[in-house]
Amino acid sequence: MEKYKEIERSIIKKFRKEIWSKFVKAVSEYKLIDENDNIMVCISGGKDSFLLAKCIQELQRHGKVKFNAHYVVMDPGYNDYNLKFIIDNAKILNIPIKIFKSDIFDVVANVDSKSPCYLCARMRRGYLYSKAQELGCNKIALGHHFNDVIETTLLSMFYGSEIKTMLPKLHSDNFEGIELIRPLYLVKEDDIIAFKKANDLTFINCACRFTEGCSLINDGTSKRKEIKELIKNLKKVNKDIENNIFKSMDNINLNCVLGTKQDGKYKSFLDEY
Repeated sequence: MEKYKEIERSIIKKFRKEIWSKFVKAVSEYKLIDENDNIMVCISGGKDSFLLAKCIQELQRHGKVKFNAHYVVMDPGYNDYNLKFIIDNAKILNIPIKIFKSDIFDVVANVDSKSPCYLCARMRRGYLYSKAQELGCNKIALGHHFNDVIETTLLSMFYGSEIKTMLPKLHSDNFEGIELIRPLYLVKEDDIIAFKKANDLTFINCACRFTEGCSLINDGTSKRKEIKELIKNLKKVNKDIENNIFKSMDNINLNCVLGTKQDGKYKSFLDEY
């Protein structure tokens, strides 16, 4: 059996409970994919986006809802090694990727910014929306998973002084008619790592020219890594901590908060006290 077929089989069989069922549940529960959708699946080269692409492929082949998918890799200025690594993995996984170039790394390198990663992420998003528009896509699929969601929740509280989370889907503010979806929303990172190891796969992590030394490992320091370590330690005390953080954002008691904000308008509990 060809390797990509073994990988596909592992998603449906070995990791059915941990990955496939949760992927399907998110798609159904949050109404992420509709009949005749034209979806641009964004592949960064990491484990999450490549798994997303395989799950979308399986759903496209065997799901009841008919939709179209484009598997797109944006090259923001990768070195030859990292770009080849992405191309080789796409061949191993049998994913028909389309690569388009941008000058993001060059632009970020020439801007005096204290937050190059933030600037890079914002620019990437803009390029991806523009490409989706060019392809006639109405949805963009990203590989954010369960742990990205709960880490974002805590990051917002600890460093943004607000309570908000990463939603499973949202409409674009600047590109009318395009929606962003996150089909791996319920899939845990540990299970993605287990899938990767079980299939003897290696993916790039950060291929940015500012951090090329850690392109295959995650040894950099960041606020997200700090939160990840915090959750890991809390989990030793409370095994349900991850699920509790996630569920809390679906169980907000508005009777017990000081204030809320919607569309930029603040409302205090005193307004209706």
